[in-house]
Amino acid sequence: MSKDNPGWAHESAILEDGVILGPGTRVWDNVHIRHGASLGRDCIVGEKTYIAYDVPIGDFVKINANVYICAEVEIEDFVMIAAHTVFTNDLYPRSGNLALDGLETSDVTEETLKTRVRRGVTIGANATIGPGIELGEFSMVGMGSVVTKDVPPHTLVLGNPARPRRLLCSCGHPLFEEIPIDQASPSQDGPEETCHRCERRWRRSHCNLVLERDPFAT
Repeated sequence: MSKDNPGWAHESAILEDGVILGPGTRVWDNVHIRHGASLGRDCIVGEKTYIAYDVPIGDFVKINANVYICAEVEIEDFVMIAAHTVFTNDLYPRSGNLALDGLETSDVTEETLKTRVRRGVTIGANATIGPGIELGEFSMVGMGSVVTKDVPPHTLVLGNPARPRRLLCSCGHPLFEEIPIDQASPSQDGPEETCHRCERRWRRSHCNLVLERDPFAT
């Protein structure tokens, strides 16, 4: 971390060479952030969290306590990751190398899979995110879920394995309660609903949401 870095880290945190903390970012006790990782502005990293080397994290991200973020994970803006979430990056890991004469490398290899956490995602406590997964914009993973497949935007998934249950507004409020999530609607004439929490208006197109009106747009 450079001397003029405006971020702050607790004295017990370990920040390796090349770590970047954006303005207003706070890193709490016993966090370990590996070399080359970067966090944008106004992020929070809770105690005892581990962030692997070269992991890019966007702006306004909340990472709670005891989160494990492995190599090849990318996290965009406005993401929330609750306590004890675990990311993975290898489908068939072994301790031993191919020759079985030593440990397998912990470095990124051609078998390491990339996971992308898109803008506005929420991951509930004790969730496990499988390797090579994309969590779509403003999707939500329920607590304790095990995610083994990509999650579409604005979709709540629950369970082990996690399955789609509801469509969500950008603010997190559920939408279209009376329509099953797997029920298709005509792409040009889908039902509309205004979120009671933030007053964004959405049109449902198949299993996707189209924003029709945003009261916060300038």
